[in-house]
Amino acid sequence: MPLASIPSPSQGVWYLGPIPLRAYALCIVLGVIVAVWLSERRWRARGGTPGTMVDIAVPAVIFGLIGGRLYHVITDWQLYFGPDAPNKPYEALFIWNGGLGIWGAVALGGVGVWLSCRKRGLSLGAVADTVAPGIAFAQAIGRWGNYFNQELFGGPTTLPWGLEIEPGRAGTIEGYTGLYHPTFLYESLWNVALGFALIWAGRRFTLRHGRLFALYVAGYTVGRFWIEGLRVDPVGGVDHAVHFLGLRINQWTAIALFVGALVYLWVTRNKDTEEIVVAPSEQTPDDSAASATVAGEEPADETRSSEETDSHGNAEPSGNAEPSGNAEPSGNVEPSGRTETSGEAAPFDADSSPEGADEDGAEDDRAKAVSEEKKS
Repeated sequence: MPLASIPSPSQGVWYLGPIPLRAYALCIVLGVIVAVWLSERRWRARGGTPGTMVDIAVPAVIFGLIGGRLYHVITDWQLYFGPDAPNKPYEALFIWNGGLGIWGAVALGGVGVWLSCRKRGLSLGAVADTVAPGIAFAQAIGRWGNYFNQELFGGPTTLPWGLEIEPGRAGTIEGYTGLYHPTFLYESLWNVALGFALIWAGRRFTLRHGRLFALYVAGYTVGRFWIEGLRVDPVGGVDHAVHFLGLRINQWTAIALFVGALVYLWVTRNKDTEEIVVAPSEQTPDDSAASATVAGEEPADETRSSEETDSHGNAEPSGNAEPSGNAEPSGNVEPSGRTETSGEAAPFDADSSPEGADEDGAEDDRAKAVSEEKKS
């Protein structure tokens, strides 16, 4: 008799009146909320527009649920369509009963993200790097749904953290009443550690253009390969797991994705081009003004305005114009007291005098005045 163990929950469904509240679905929803919240914070920290991750999450989650269910049904088709299938064919649509393959969820969910990025004009790699830690944490929370459903556990164990499973569950050993490896807990803890490791790696190293997401894929597949080897739940068969060359289907999937992640990291190791985190349609007037300044548009406008001012408002007087203060007033000029401000006023000269006084007479008057001044 083991000294300690992890008891399985007595139920995984509660009812709010006629509405069923399933623990499996609640765990998935909680995981999505945490992933979106963290991704939104990380996106804003990169300079992205607030609310972008929330908008992208809608198609990503919808596509992800479809992809996860498709992967499960394809790899476990005998559970729904085989001659000895324990479930009805239409029960393949009952997501709340469990059965979401993370491989299909991430793959088809990525299609939803790609469509959103293409529509907004954002860099897919930048979005993928932003959401990578959040996906890991979401998986960690979602795995607890398997705990409430008493599924996806490992083989027999005598460890003090062994999991109690009701007899008759898929994967249990007939006649065995002992404990099983809590593989859901192993994967949950692995994903939590992976999420924090990704956050640290993103800050410590320059992992852009999808490289942080590739690191998530590599890290997850390493843990999944080990944990999948402990599991005894039937995958690919009704009452047994299908093996190929001694490995389960999901282990081969993990190997292929791990190699693909390493190849991507190597191919993009020197990629350092600019990534778009603010869509052109979401730029503010300040962003547009800054772009115009960088392009040199505003300085050109200022130059033209300066030239126009000099040619109109600051026009210098004509060389033929004499200051009005040096012209002696005619006896018939009315002292209006107003000064003409027109810059195009005609010059005042002897020919314009209303009396027609000649220049010689004026010179004689001045000569007499100078002579009298000398005598005095």
